[in-house]
Amino acid sequence: MVVIGDALRLLLFPALMAFAATSDLVTMTISNRISIALAAAFLILAVVTGMTPVAIGWHLAAGVLVLAFGFAFFAFGWIGGGDAKLAAAIALWLGFDYLLPYLVYASLLGGLLTFAMIQFRLFPLPKILARPWIMRLHEKDAGVPYGIALAAAALLVYPQTGWMSALAH
Repeated sequence: MVVIGDALRLLLFPALMAFAATSDLVTMTISNRISIALAAAFLILAVVTGMTPVAIGWHLAAGVLVLAFGFAFFAFGWIGGGDAKLAAAIALWLGFDYLLPYLVYASLLGGLLTFAMIQFRLFPLPKILARPWIMRLHEKDAGVPYGIALAAAALLVYPQTGWMSALAH
């Protein structure tokens, strides 16, 4: 069972982050299935790896807090609903210990991504890039696929977490 837990903690979260970022880039949406898979995988892995009920509770609290703020930001039109749910699912995995570094990275990477998207949209799209999903990204009134920044920030923080440090022992 330890080998399965180690493989899951090494591969599952990063794979779901890559899928979320790619999905948001190509479709400008983040499926609820990704956030649900992240939450379910967290709960399974927390039990398999022996996380205490108190620790699980704190991780759940971090996820709920980010979800509450995410829904408020969504209500104001500042972020998409998929982004709010993805950020909450990521917070569930990271807990309060790594939440602040994650939010700082997500903000910085999100700013860079937004700047890059503005620059990308200033110039005509070369015909060689005229694919439906790229054309959708190039539209001046289109949103920013912020899930890319959320996933990238999570991948920057994840190696420092207890999930990965447990593999070193």
